[in-house]
Amino acid sequence: MAEAAAIGELLLIGIGTGNPDHVTGEAAHALRTADLVLIPRKGADKADLADLRRDICGRILGADGRLVEFDLPVRDASGDYLAGVDAWHDAIAAAWRAAAQRAGRALRGGAGPRVALLVWGDPSLYDSSLRIARRLDPMPRIRVVPGITALQALCAAHAIPFNTVGAPVMVTTGRRLRDRGWPEGVDRVAVMLDGGGAFQALDPAGVEIWWGAYLGMDNQVLIQGPLGEVGARILSTRAEARRAHGWIMDVYILHRHGGDTGAAR
Repeated sequence: MAEAAAIGELLLIGIGTGNPDHVTGEAAHALRTADLVLIPRKGADKADLADLRRDICGRILGADGRLVEFDLPVRDASGDYLAGVDAWHDAIAAAWRAAAQRAGRALRGGAGPRVALLVWGDPSLYDSSLRIARRLDPMPRIRVVPGITALQALCAAHAIPFNTVGAPVMVTTGRRLRDRGWPEGVDRVAVMLDGGGAFQALDPAGVEIWWGAYLGMDNQVLIQGPLGEVGARILSTRAEARRAHGWIMDVYILHRHGGDTGAAR
């Protein structure tokens, strides 16, 4: 039997932060044009992530979902971080291609199928889907459909702007905040991909935090206030929510109101 055609076009569709109402009209239209939709499975503890994707597809596509599920490879965290991520991305690209081939779709005159992936938030901000897509061989045509980012959802939930008047802002990771302290030259920082409580590395004096988890979902949780007063509550709330759901997606904004918060403890 001939090998199924490689992916002809890859649609990376931003779907917001879990609320089906975050899916834009453009995203819904793109999803309807796909020959198949890949649904990653991340294990029993994170089964509701796949369920949310299925729910979105059901609302837009109805019974003709054309869904293809696959097990997402797990990153080896035992060695060098960057090397582990590089190998992990290679494995994910291979899983995408294998899942599309298993579907046995070779459509539109022999061209490879148009495959959609639903991306939490937006493919442009702290998401590796674009980097992974460029590891496919042969590389398909790639189309990105923007979505609502977790940062947008956080600001909306707290009813705050990200920026202050005439001042720069920064988006960084929990790892960098923990290892390098407060970034130079900014007083407002958005922190993503925090494994848990990187803000503990900072002197909390004069620092305010706006934190949110499961943004846009029914189980959304928000905490805001001076870091020294609410930091411990954020940590305990986060741990309890992770135990209850088996996973957590959270993001926060820090703002310093003067004083030196540049050095980690």
